[in-house]
Amino acid sequence: MHEDTTATAGISAGAENGTENGTADGAGTAADWDWARADDWRPPTELDTGVPHTARMYDYYLGGKDNFEADRKAAEAAIAAYPALPLLARTNREFLGRAVEFVAGRGIRQFIDIGTGIPAVGSTSEVAQRVAPDARVVYVDNDPIVATHARALLAGHPAGHTSVIEADLREPAAILDHPALRSAVDLGEPVALMLVAVLHFIRDEDGAEAIVRTLRDALAPGSALVLSHGSPDFASRESAAEGARIYRSASAPLVLRPRAGVEPFFGDFEFAGPGLVQLPLWRPEAGHVPTGELPEGWQDVSAYAGVAFKR
Repeated sequence: MHEDTTATAGISAGAENGTENGTADGAGTAADWDWARADDWRPPTELDTGVPHTARMYDYYLGGKDNFEADRKAAEAAIAAYPALPLLARTNREFLGRAVEFVAGRGIRQFIDIGTGIPAVGSTSEVAQRVAPDARVVYVDNDPIVATHARALLAGHPAGHTSVIEADLREPAAILDHPALRSAVDLGEPVALMLVAVLHFIRDEDGAEAIVRTLRDALAPGSALVLSHGSPDFASRESAAEGARIYRSASAPLVLRPRAGVEPFFGDFEFAGPGLVQLPLWRPEAGHVPTGELPEGWQDVSAYAGVAFKR
């Protein structure tokens, strides 16, 4: 899915509202953002082209063509609420590339990318196999249209090096036990678990933390968790609320979480520098972009990113 979030205010606005680095904490946080929990969202009875799908909306933000009218209408409404959405999508894609290059440079040769969305330039397999041609990548997505596109686009990859599984993040045990994953990945060896811009589509009441814990627990020491997540910490309340409203009619709700709600997903994994930071600030120099040359408007990217390793 590798998707989006909403934001219009920068770091300084978060500080002015009584937060540190744009992060709210304390008992007031949950109450302040109860509206974003999407309790009234219900999953569509079936996935079809008439229901906006988060992966295809993300494809639209990136300028892709693998989307339908319903996706485009919903995406345009989200962009109207938060004009920086296309920038957020691009910086998220750039984070993915830098993070894959980073963990591959640390010797990891196995990748499980859940919520992959429609493969595009800079995908996990492209970056990983550029660094290490023997890298194995398993893509997981719950949209049959996404899976079909992925299989077609990846048809030319070396046999056994890239696989596509149609499965749902809400069923982590089924993902871990899937025969295609078991044949491609040795869970006894280090794995990079990619949860890039996908967990903000899983509600707390659906067991978001338990889902990630199940996946983390299955990983061998030396494995990495690569994660980005939409947040209200750099957002105006109005644009964040409108974004959440728009996604209630899509294939998954948008659940923005403050920093204190994102950190627990990493469990006891040890962060690599610079830790959990605003999305564009995760090792920008690794992409040969000095901090002073970050894209205009980067302060409005309301999402966190981090990479952490299992001891």
